[in-house]
Amino acid sequence: MITIQTNKEEDFYIIKVSGEVDASSSIHLDNKIGEIIKTEKKIIVDCNDLQYISSAGLGVFMSYIHEMEEGEIKMVLFGLGSNVKNVFHILGLDQLINMVESKEDAKNLVDAI
Repeated sequence: MITIQTNKEEDFYIIKVSGEVDASSSIHLDNKIGEIIKTEKKIIVDCNDLQYISSAGLGVFMSYIHEMEEGEIKMVLFGLGSNVKNVFHILGLDQLINMVESKEDAKNLVDAI
């Protein structure tokens, strides 16, 4: 099961993803990101409570990389647990998606990129 909460904070849009992102729940994440990138340029994804991500979940993030580059939309993920971070690392996605440890680091990086 997945829970997605969103919040506008300063000039950032925060997406908090909790639970498990698998084939059946990834559509909810896909819809939410698709909705947000239409209006927001700085997106921070809080993954502190993300317990699991499948290849379908990773595909959601990957599917928006080109669109974000074209629209000059910046996204940073933070708070990934070691299991989730390892999945990104094994597939080399940590080279394509910005990931940091803390919310403060994410805010600083999204301003810098």
